[in-house]
Amino acid sequence: MTMPRRGVSLAAPCRTGAYHRGAPGPLWIMLAPVLLSACSNGSDAMPDVAEGEERIACAVGGSADMAEVCAIDRSEQDGTLYLVVRHPDGAFRRFEVLTDGRGLATADGAQVAETMLDNGQLEVTVGEDRYRFPATVRKNVEVADDAATS
Repeated sequence: MTMPRRGVSLAAPCRTGAYHRGAPGPLWIMLAPVLLSACSNGSDAMPDVAEGEERIACAVGGSADMAEVCAIDRSEQDGTLYLVVRHPDGAFRRFEVLTDGRGLATADGAQVAETMLDNGQLEVTVGEDRYRFPATVRKNVEVADDAATS
């Protein structure tokens, strides 16, 4: 007959009729701090603005109000300029800066960017998200034939 080690109880019935094994084992003791840290005390609230120095107005997640809470990061890859727009909740969108006069296009994902130039601002809509970029209008720029359809 094997005797249980000291401190380990044999399975015993609970009030509900189920069985338990006594005190939690070492795994629970190791996981307790991790599980408790997942509980929020309100100090981990979503920031009001995205992290970054350069900001643009945006309305994300279907919001009706535009506010300068999104941040822009610029990068260049193989001679193409890309803008990453960061949302306050940590989400982001990546755009390719087009040189054919259309402005911007989504660089990732299946959703297509709809663009509209209004009072020196480029308004871009992707899904429920809207962005307002400062725009420089150049004269004598030929727009590609397929640009008129987007």
